[in-house]
Amino acid sequence: MQLNPEQLQAVQYLDGPLLVIAGAGSGKTGVITQKIAHLIKNHGYQAKEITALTFTNKAAGEMKERVREILGRASYGLRVCTFHRLGLDILHHEAHLLGLRRGFSIFDQKDGRNLLRDITKSDDNSYLNAISNRISNYKNAGISPETALEFAKNEDDALITKIYKEYVKRLLAYNAVDFDDLILLP
Repeated sequence: MQLNPEQLQAVQYLDGPLLVIAGAGSGKTGVITQKIAHLIKNHGYQAKEITALTFTNKAAGEMKERVREILGRASYGLRVCTFHRLGLDILHHEAHLLGLRRGFSIFDQKDGRNLLRDITKSDDNSYLNAISNRISNYKNAGISPETALEFAKNEDDALITKIYKEYVKRLLAYNAVDFDDLILLP
């Protein structure tokens, strides 16, 4: 891959975190794969010391393959995965610290909705969707049920945080996490 000056600068930069902002098709994956290769070939890193994160399994596979094409055997041990996959792997390793047992389950959206249906005793899908979205927003913002209660502005907010607290309690009782927990809990 032929790098332009900005891309080359990103590949060679080593003095701390680096944010690359670029549109679709601009060569971000190429920059990242070249940076990984640069770290291994020129700076003594081993592939097993590097983790590259992306948003999709497809992108992770493509990135890993590109690095393999550049480095061959030197790429063995490189970890390229999605944020959710890394979170899941961390949870598998550290589950006991969260009160989870080995073999915990991952609730998908339907499972979560059914759990909310049991908690609320409601079959109103728009209501359940609204609660599910609020809980997801809390989790994605790193807000616990207890903290969410502090932010409650009215009775509806307080009720949703109470449901959120019960939802988290029941997930643990089921030895389960939901998709948002794969980001939040690690």
